Amino acid sequence: GKGFFTKEIEEALLRGDVDMAVHSMKDMPTESPEGLVLTAVSYRENPADWLIIRKEVVESDALLRLPARAVVGTSSARRKCQILNLRPDLEMKDIRGNVPTRLDKLRRGDFDGIMLAAAGVTRLEIDLSDFEVIKFHPREFVPAPAQGVLVYQTGAENTEVRRLLKNLHHPEVAAATNIERQVLKQMGGGCHMPLGVYCERDQLGNYHVWAAYAESWDAPLRRAMVSSSTSHELAETVVQKLKAPKPA
Repeated sequence: GKGFFTKEIEEALLRGDVDMAVHSMKDMPTESPEGLVLTAVSYRENPADWLIIRKEVVESDALLRLPARAVVGTSSARRKCQILNLRPDLEMKDIRGNVPTRLDKLRRGDFDGIMLAAAGVTRLEIDLSDFEVIKFHPREFVPAPAQGVLVYQTGAENTEVRRLLKNLHHPEVAAATNIERQVLKQMGGGCHMPLGVYCERDQLGNYHVWAAYAESWDAPLRRAMVSSSTSHELAETVVQKLKAPKPA
């Protein structure tokens, strides 16, 4: 459910056992508990999703280079619905464990391919040369809101730590992820909702937002793309497009 990954850490912050917590921002609820604040946002690592495939099963001419009815490991409803939108014949299978564990399961043939966040692979400096890697562009295979970003959380009253953390804050990243997370909030979802939102700003400061949403992982995929010179009501516009009835 919402906040599953963060609850125990936040309780430690509230008790004063720790001064600061570092989270993957995509796992954070859109509202902080009373007494806690998100003080700073990191630089953005590659926000893309990657499809990692066993070389033994690669079919060079096939879309996504996977054979018919291949088994793809992911527990993310968002990834499932976007993969199936490209290849409806694929079999989705849940996968658990950290990144090295998931790659071990792929190596031993439990799956033909698995989905991973590029940021996790990059931060761990994992060698993927044993595999075929399809690197999706985040505008096309839309990542989770704030994917690739770390966020620093502190107690609201801990002014000294908050002051120190301001040196680590990346305002441009915060501006983009704020919009992504506003869309998530207005859609009423947590980190398990099949919703992808990705925001970029161009050199002129304009915002460009790509979104993909399905009511469930096996439901039809809806897409939206919105550009604006301002962040004002940008999230609302994206949500309206995602929720608009499809023409008959």
